Amino acid sequence: MSDYGAPIVIDNGSGMCKAGFAGENTPRSSFPAVVGRPRPQARPLLLPPSSMTLAHKDIYVGSEAQGRRGILTLKHPIEHGIVSNWDDMVEIWSDCFQQQLGVAPADHPVLLTEAPQNPRAHREKMLEVMFEQFQTPALYVAIQAVLALYASGRTTGLVLDMGDGVSHAVPIYEGYALPHAIQRFKVAGCDLTEYMQKLLGEAGYPFTTSAEREIVRDIKERHGYVAQSFIKELQKASLAKESLAREYMLPDGRIVKLESERFRCAEPLFQPTMLGFEEGGVSSCVQTAILKCDVDIRKELYNNLVLAGGTTLFPGMTERMRKEMSDMVPVSIRLKILVPPERQNAVWLGGSILASLTSFEQMWVAMSEYEEFGPTIVHRKCF
Repeated sequence: MSDYGAPIVIDNGSGMCKAGFAGENTPRSSFPAVVGRPRPQARPLLLPPSSMTLAHKDIYVGSEAQGRRGILTLKHPIEHGIVSNWDDMVEIWSDCFQQQLGVAPADHPVLLTEAPQNPRAHREKMLEVMFEQFQTPALYVAIQAVLALYASGRTTGLVLDMGDGVSHAVPIYEGYALPHAIQRFKVAGCDLTEYMQKLLGEAGYPFTTSAEREIVRDIKERHGYVAQSFIKELQKASLAKESLAREYMLPDGRIVKLESERFRCAEPLFQPTMLGFEEGGVSSCVQTAILKCDVDIRKELYNNLVLAGGTTLFPGMTERMRKEMSDMVPVSIRLKILVPPERQNAVWLGGSILASLTSFEQMWVAMSEYEEFGPTIVHRKCF
C-alpha cells in the first residue's frame, strides 16, 4: 500500500463506536458512543457507590463516562444516525485515536462509516474535521449497510441494518447502494429502550435519568425477545406468568421482576403503531425496498437478505421475519435470510475488509485532494 501505517477503521454508531485496524477480524475497541459532563448535583438513585466517584475532569468519554454515570449528564453525539454535536464527536474520535488505539491520526489513513442518506453537509464536515483537526493523511467514507454486506462475502443483496439510533433496508447491487430504493424504518434500538422504560414505569419501576436509561437498555438487551405471535404470547403471559418471569438485579441490589415486558418491548419492530408511527412493520419495510428495485434483481435480493446491527440480535427476530415475509414473497422465489453470528460487528468487519484491499489507496481522498478541491470531493470519491 502506501508508506502510512495500517488504515484505521471507525464505525460511528449512535449507540456504540467501534475502532480498530484494517485486516483484523474484530475491532480493537468497542465502547459506548457517549460523552459525559459533571452535573451540579448528582442523584444516586439506583446507582452503586463506584459510579459516584468524584469527577476530576470536565469531560468523560465512552466507558469512562458510563462508569461515572451517577455524577454525569450523558449525551450521545450521534442521534438517529446523524451527528448532532460535532464538538462531542471530535471528543469521541480523539478518544479512539489516543486512548483506544494509541496512535497518531496523522500516521494512518482512516475509513469512517456513515448511515445511508447522510446529509451532504455532514459528509463534508467529516472530511473537514479529519483533515484539519486530526491531520489524517487520507480518508474514505463508506455506507454502513454496504460494509455489512461485504462482511457476509457478498456484493449484491439487501441489508437490514438496525442499530441503536437508526434502521434502514438497503438494496445493494454489485457493491453500490441503490439510493432510490433505500427505506428508512422509524424504529431503532433507542426507541425500544424508551418503550421498555415506559413499560417498566407502568409496572412500578420508574427510571428517569440518563444514567438509569442505560440500565433499561441493559435489561432490554439481556431479557428482551420477539414473540412469534404477539396475541398468543399475551394470552400465554396472562395464563402462566411465571413461565415468562425473569429477574434483574439493579446496581443498588433491588430486584426488577420482568414478565410480558420481555416481548412487548420488541413488538414495535413489527407494529410501529404502538409507538405512534403510521407505517408497516420491519418486514413490510424490506418488501417495499425490494419492490422499488428493478424486477431483474429482486430474486437475488430475496436470496441474500442480510441482518446487521445490534437490534437484530433479539431472540426470535429472524423466525418472525421469515414467517411474515414468506407470505409476501412470490411462491416461485426462495427467501433466504442470512444471520451472521457477529452481526453487531458486521459493519466494522466490512470496513476492515475494504480498507485492507490493495485498491483502497485508489479509493480514498488524499490530503492533497482535499486541499485542492475542498470537502465536496467526498461526493465524487465516496459513494
